[in-house]
Amino acid sequence: MKINMQQKLIFLAVLILSGIISVQAQNSVFGKGKLIYENPLVQKQDVSDWIMEGPGTVEFRDNWMEMYSPDKKYHHVFWCPKEFPGSFVAEWDAQDLDTEAGLCIIFFSAKGKNGEDIFDPSFPKRDGTFDNYTKSKFLNCYHISYYANGKDDPGREISHLRKNSGFYMVQQKEPGIPVKSTEVHHLRLVKDDARIVMFVDDRKIIDWTDDGQKYGPVLQSGKMGFRQMKWTHFRYRNFKVWNLNKS
Repeated sequence: MKINMQQKLIFLAVLILSGIISVQAQNSVFGKGKLIYENPLVQKQDVSDWIMEGPGTVEFRDNWMEMYSPDKKYHHVFWCPKEFPGSFVAEWDAQDLDTEAGLCIIFFSAKGKNGEDIFDPSFPKRDGTFDNYTKSKFLNCYHISYYANGKDDPGREISHLRKNSGFYMVQQKEPGIPVKSTEVHHLRLVKDDARIVMFVDDRKIIDWTDDGQKYGPVLQSGKMGFRQMKWTHFRYRNFKVWNLNKS
C-alpha cells in the first residue's frame, strides 16, 4: 500500500505525541509532594553539616560543588545528614570533569541493622572502603552506580542496583551517564516504598521492586550519600528531595 506524504506526517505526529504522553504519564506516577530538603551546593556553608568518609575533598567554583580525592588517593563517600523517608523523589545535577576514569554511586535508605543512625558512635569508623557499606555487619542500604568507568572496569557504563548488606546485584539495566560525556546531566531517584526507579535526563536506567523476601525486608527510611571511586572528579548542584505524592 502506497503511503502519501500527508499520511506519513500524521504517522510521525502520532509517534511524537505518544512519546510526549508516555513521558508525562511516567512523570505523573511519581508526583512530588512536600519539599523536605533543598541544598544548592554552591558554597562551603551549604555542606558544613555533611560528613565525608575517606580522603575526599569538596571545593566550590562557578556555583557548583566539586568532589574528588587529592592525588587520587582513595575512594570516598559524602553523606547528607538528613534522614529521609521510605518513599521520596530526589533530584540533582552532575557533570564529569575528568572523563579518563571514575565511578559515581548514590547510597540511600542507609541505616543501622537495628534501626540505628549510620553515625552511631558504637559503629567502627568507615574510610571509603566499599565493604564498609556493601558487606557491613552494622548497616544496610541500597546503592545505584549511575556513572561507571572505573579503571578496574573501564567503559562498563551499565547501571547497577545493589542491595546491602550483602552486595546483592538485583538489577543491571540501562547505561547511566555516558562515560565520555562532559554535559550536565539531571539525575532523578524515586523510591516508592519497595519500588526503586532512577532516571538520567528523563531516561529510565533502573526500575526494580524489592519483594522483601529474597534479600531480606524492604529498606525504608535512612540517609543518602554520594560515593566516588578515587579516580573520579565530578561536580554537583541543586540537590532536592521531596516526599512522594501518592495521590
